[in-house]
Amino acid sequence: MKTSAPKPPGAAGRARLADIIFASSFGRGEITLASGRKSDFYFDLKPTIFNAEGGALIAQLLLPEVVRARGEFAGGLELGAVPLAALVSQASIAAGSPVNGFFVRKQAKGHGARKLVEGLPRGASLAGKRVVILEDVTTTGDSAFKAVEACAGEGADVVLVLSIVDRQEGAAESFAARKLPFQALFTAQEFLARKQSA
Repeated sequence: MKTSAPKPPGAAGRARLADIIFASSFGRGEITLASGRKSDFYFDLKPTIFNAEGGALIAQLLLPEVVRARGEFAGGLELGAVPLAALVSQASIAAGSPVNGFFVRKQAKGHGARKLVEGLPRGASLAGKRVVILEDVTTTGDSAFKAVEACAGEGADVVLVLSIVDRQEGAAESFAARKLPFQALFTAQEFLARKQSA
């Protein structure tokens, strides 16, 4: 793997991704979060991730952080991390910095190989590998930490938790307490401020 990270698309690319998220994935209205808490705003990043331009920009912005952390594998908890792992893995080949993808099931299948970590070749594992956990939206960090635990249980060295949007509701503090590096491309406040000024 190359030691230098590929260049992200710069401020213009980040701004364009923010526009796509704002238009397609950010909304107001009372919802119940996975944590059980109520909120008056939400992020549904799937429309951005599956948008051709949005997906490409996400990969271009996430990949340099994965490579900078010297990640060998990138993935996370189903369902949100599945397309992210595929996008990053595919972009890594074009960038000349190959990073393999994987995903973690919320619970092991009740049949077949009964694996928790999926996407690895037969007989392979994450043992001894540098792993970056990907997440679309991070709230408290609990979902990402389930993926961290599953990877650590396989002997992986989790070197970074990397999210597209941090809702700023305790995740950074939770990861810091666990001595896990955490980064996000955007914070919720960036979109909340923009919504209020629109």
